[in-house]
Amino acid sequence: MNAVQPITHASSLTDAPGGGVRGLLTRLWPVVIAYSVIFAAVILVTKLSGATDYVGPDNDDGMRLVEVRDFLAGQGWFDLMQYRLGLPGGTLMHWSRLIDLPIASLIRFFGLFASRETAEALALGVWPVSLILPTMLAMAVAGRRIGGVAGMHISLGMTGLAIYTGNRFAPGAIDHHNAQLALVAMMVAMLLDPQRRGWSYAVAGIAAAVAVAIGAETTPFVAAVCLTVALLWAWEGENFAAAAKAFGLALAIAISILFFATVPPRLYSTVTCDNLSLGYYSLAAIGGGLLLFSAVFASRLTRLLRFAALAVVGAGVFGSAIVIAPQCLSDPLASLDPMLVELWLRNVSEAQSVFILGRTDPFSIGGFYAAGLFGIAVCIFRVIQRDRAQIHLVLLLLLTTSWAIALVQVRGSTFSNLISILPLALLIIDIKRISNGDSENVAAAFIYIVTVLASVPAAWVVGGGLISMQMENAAQKKAAEPAKKISCTSEEALAPLAGLPAELVSAPSEMGVPILRFTQNRVLSAPYHRNQGGMLTELHIGLAEPQEAEAFLKGAGVTVLGFCAGDLQTREIAKLKPDGLYAELGKGNIPPYLEPLPKTAGTGVQFFRYRPAAN
Repeated sequence: MNAVQPITHASSLTDAPGGGVRGLLTRLWPVVIAYSVIFAAVILVTKLSGATDYVGPDNDDGMRLVEVRDFLAGQGWFDLMQYRLGLPGGTLMHWSRLIDLPIASLIRFFGLFASRETAEALALGVWPVSLILPTMLAMAVAGRRIGGVAGMHISLGMTGLAIYTGNRFAPGAIDHHNAQLALVAMMVAMLLDPQRRGWSYAVAGIAAAVAVAIGAETTPFVAAVCLTVALLWAWEGENFAAAAKAFGLALAIAISILFFATVPPRLYSTVTCDNLSLGYYSLAAIGGGLLLFSAVFASRLTRLLRFAALAVVGAGVFGSAIVIAPQCLSDPLASLDPMLVELWLRNVSEAQSVFILGRTDPFSIGGFYAAGLFGIAVCIFRVIQRDRAQIHLVLLLLLTTSWAIALVQVRGSTFSNLISILPLALLIIDIKRISNGDSENVAAAFIYIVTVLASVPAAWVVGGGLISMQMENAAQKKAAEPAKKISCTSEEALAPLAGLPAELVSAPSEMGVPILRFTQNRVLSAPYHRNQGGMLTELHIGLAEPQEAEAFLKGAGVTVLGFCAGDLQTREIAKLKPDGLYAELGKGNIPPYLEPLPKTAGTGVQFFRYRPAAN
């Protein structure tokens, strides 16, 4: 493996020398700020011009707002219970206050001179857009460290395009995925420091700890980062000792601080696999501590002995996992009830695998996976050619991990697409150099254009859409187009609940978060795996024959039933059980114990008050 050689302008985050416009274009901070401001302005103008709501379209955005509102209303820092969700007692959420805090702070600040709704709208617009800067900064640093000024500009341009064409940084997108993208970019950038400075790896360790504390989705990637650092130490030994010490110490300290700062004392001994708990805390702290110990005492050993020491460290971490958190070594959703898997999880688009996507929407696969696969191929080729081998080995390990995660759940593709920018940026630089060296070579220019397009996920999306259009004639598309969707989740659709006392509502899971957001009612169901009891109860209500359904309604304490004929899950339930309650309501057959409430015109939901039959 070749050592990474210092790259021009890669030794520092400070400005490079130079004056005038050319000098500005080579300086990190002015360039990053310019790109960030431009893309932020474009996103604000284009996204807000057609927006109908200040909350993002994802259920998680609405649920985050509900959680933030509860926090601002006085719910404790350590109390993550959503008392209005699920069966009596509520549902303990697995999200982190680390995201709630800045959003709540922004709402409180804007609330000093604006109404509550306006303050929320401003905060929800500012927070995701503000994360563009750290993401762009990290990608600029990474691009500059491996490709100089040209690498910095290409990385910034491709990152900005990815941010614009995605929805993670749009106003209202307050779920934690945008923060995770910024942290992933930061970890990658710090691991690409050609001078192996301790502070870079300390930042990577802190970012890894924060990523785990924010959400468990990045845990496999963080594990890959830890493995990368450990392998680099085992290979380079004393030359890498300071970096390994900094990373291990920073990871162990940061994860300890975050554990005690965010986990309630009563849950210190509890192991959960969907958030920061004793499981991930202990493994990160043990792994970081053992890496630190190895770097201190084994860096001067021979390479073979260092790898032997690393094997002992790996065995220690794996053994700790077997003892402390064996359940976290498998799919965290493996315990999900089969009924929920069939009627809920398989319909969640971001949780679908590449195999499901291949059956349901094959023309979108390119946008999710092509750029990542292209980046992996480039990394493998570079390593075989011994061309900046260590840079590409690091990128290969991190990119392959993210891409493999995306194969299981498509939402992971945002991370693999982001990381793929770096090896592809180097490829673009090299091909551009060849093309410029022979301006008459049409083939070189063509290859350059194709390479650029193939490196951009949005180009694959457009290409897939064009192919899809060619394969379907206009008549077929028109026949396949569904009727105009009538909302069951808007504030207007839920207006009949506003005049009722705050009671328990049973409605399809997609209606759960809007009900929590727009009303003070409790809901049985919302699309969160920790609410299995409430979700299953709602499904059984819809599947049961009307007489049996009443027993479920009464047993759960439901006072209002919401029926949305256009809801996908409701349609599947009616198809699955033609004589069930939802199927009967769809036919217009209303049981005597359900009293229809006034319905808002132009909406798709009908609410019924449950009136128990007299004994």
